[in-house]
Amino acid sequence: MTAPYEELLKKAYANITETSTTHERFTIPTPRVFIEGKTTVLDNFAEIASTLRRDPDHLMKHLLGELGTAGKIDGARAVFSGKFEQEQFNSIIKGYVDDYVICSECGKPDTRLVKDARILMLRCDACGGHRPVRKRRATVEAESHRLSEGAVLDVTPQFLSKRGDGVVKMDRYTMYVANAKPGQTVRVRITRIAGSIVFTERVG
Repeated sequence: MTAPYEELLKKAYANITETSTTHERFTIPTPRVFIEGKTTVLDNFAEIASTLRRDPDHLMKHLLGELGTAGKIDGARAVFSGKFEQEQFNSIIKGYVDDYVICSECGKPDTRLVKDARILMLRCDACGGHRPVRKRRATVEAESHRLSEGAVLDVTPQFLSKRGDGVVKMDRYTMYVANAKPGQTVRVRITRIAGSIVFTERVG
C-alpha cells in the first residue's frame, strides 16, 4: 500500500509550480554591458532571461523595441547596434519585470504569460491572480504626448551616466542631458526619441 501512495504523492508534487517564499529573494542579475566596436553587448542576457523565466526571444524583442535599434541573440549574450549605457538596460529590464513578470496582486515573480481570447495575460501561480500585460501602457502613452521631438521642457537630472551626462528618469523613459549635474534644473529641447531613450540639447 505504501508504494502506490508515494507514487501518487510524487505526481501531485510534480504538478505544483514551485513558488518563491518571499519577494525579496527574487534578484534580477545586474546587466553586464560593454561596447564592442559600433555595437553594445549584453553579456549575461541568457542568465537574465533564465532568472525571469521568460522566453529569450520575447525579452529580446522588448529590448530592441525600447532601445529603438536592431540586434540579435548570440549564444548566451545579446548584441545591439549602436552604443548604449548600462543605465538604459537597467531601466528597460526593470520595466519588463514590472509589466511581464511581477504579479500586481501578491508582488511575487511566480507568473506565466498565457493567451486568453487573444489577450496576453500574466497569470500568477502563487496567488492565482491574473491581469492583462502592459497595464501601464496608458500612463506611458500619456507621458509620450509630452515627450515629443522638438518639445522644450525643464528637467532635473537625478544622477550621472558613465559618460558624465545628467540622467532624468520619467516613467519608463531615460533622458540624457549634457553638462548637467544631479539636482540642477535645466531647460532642454528633445532632439530624438529612440524607444524609451530620449536625447536632448540645452536651450539658453
